[in-house]
Amino acid sequence: MKSEDLLLYAVTDRSWHSCESLYEQVEKAIDGGATFVQLREKKLGFDEFLDEAREICSLCRSKNVPFVINDNVEIARLSGADGVHLGQGDMNPAKARKILGADKIIGVSARTAEQALEAEKAGADYLGSGAVFSTSTKADAKNLSYEALKEICSAVKIPVIAIGGVSEKNILSLAGSGICGVAVVSAIFGAKDIKAAAASLRMLSEKTVKGCLPDGL
Repeated sequence: MKSEDLLLYAVTDRSWHSCESLYEQVEKAIDGGATFVQLREKKLGFDEFLDEAREICSLCRSKNVPFVINDNVEIARLSGADGVHLGQGDMNPAKARKILGADKIIGVSARTAEQALEAEKAGADYLGSGAVFSTSTKADAKNLSYEALKEICSAVKIPVIAIGGVSEKNILSLAGSGICGVAVVSAIFGAKDIKAAAASLRMLSEKTVKGCLPDGL
């Protein structure tokens, strides 16, 4: 994984576009400019989740886009995904690394510089920090200030992406924080035209992170 792979990180949300399959939605997001895909499923049974993960994994591989699973290390292992993204209450990154292998991507959520440093020490490849704006995806999430986001970026050597309520209207306000990209849910998958939304966010994300990529990544 390269830091530029994290530029526009699409997190799936099946609550939108019920007339389309998730596969079709993800394909449109990638074709529009998404550079990374995370499959997030909170309600699917194990077998259905695994089947879906394998299908989306195949799509992402054909498009040469990194693909990770939210939370579930076993689904990541069995589906052949490129890795997993872990929350603070999920499996320790070091343990996930032992299960998945040295070549897999391990992302970790971090809301403080202390959590960020702990995740980096445990072997995380990148961090997701937020919610930077109010979001319906996690209604109970407290907003992470711009100053706190900047502190996290400065504390670690691994890439950091901002997540939570990011949209075309607010993304540019994250410029200068040190992030390498943004993670987006509803601004892509809730849009009437997923491909067009991804294309616009890709352009805005490039403007936001321009000159902010860590040296050597």
